[in-house]
Amino acid sequence: MNPDARRPRGLGKRAWLTTQLVRRTLRALARSRFVQVTVLNRDRVPVTGQVIIASNHISLLDAVFLWGALRRRAVAIAMAELWTWPVVGRLVRLLGHISVVRRDPDSGRTAVSRAAQVLRFGGVLIIYPEGRLVPAGEREPYKPGVATLAMATSVPIIPVATTGTDGVLPMRRGGTRRRFNRHHPVTIHFGTPIDPAEFDNPEKLLDVLRHEIEGMRG
Repeated sequence: MNPDARRPRGLGKRAWLTTQLVRRTLRALARSRFVQVTVLNRDRVPVTGQVIIASNHISLLDAVFLWGALRRRAVAIAMAELWTWPVVGRLVRLLGHISVVRRDPDSGRTAVSRAAQVLRFGGVLIIYPEGRLVPAGEREPYKPGVATLAMATSVPIIPVATTGTDGVLPMRRGGTRRRFNRHHPVTIHFGTPIDPAEFDNPEKLLDVLRHEIEGMRG
């Protein structure tokens, strides 16, 4: 069988069952106010069909909150280190997420190919255009992969601004310990979909994407 014809693991039954279990747990925590989470404009994500979700990246918890805020299965492109972590590694495998080794062009191309396959099957793809965690006050150029993929597949991008997760679990700096602060409020803000057909090159699309995300971060 042609590998491209296979349904991605993240869109399979096992991933669906795992998604339901984990999201019920996350929603229960949200309802109990264990963590203060506000989700804005979630209805901008279509209930069916392929779509790319692109967000800023400020904490290791970003994917947890964003993935939990969605009402559809979603496959994320994530750093390969997660696959080596106890428990987390098992979970990302069950969910069918896509690993990528930073600064490895071959790994990047493989990840983009697998991401395109998710979209071909009508899935939701989560991607962090900055490619790494970016501390408050710093800027990181957006990698062109998200724009190139959107233009090649004609799939819209929904910008997302994630704020507050770096207050719940800050980035580790030097030898300092990360301290979990469940009382810090988190907001997941979904923006207006961006149609890649309106752009003639990836750079312009990336500029608009960054502008939308930064505008929602406020």
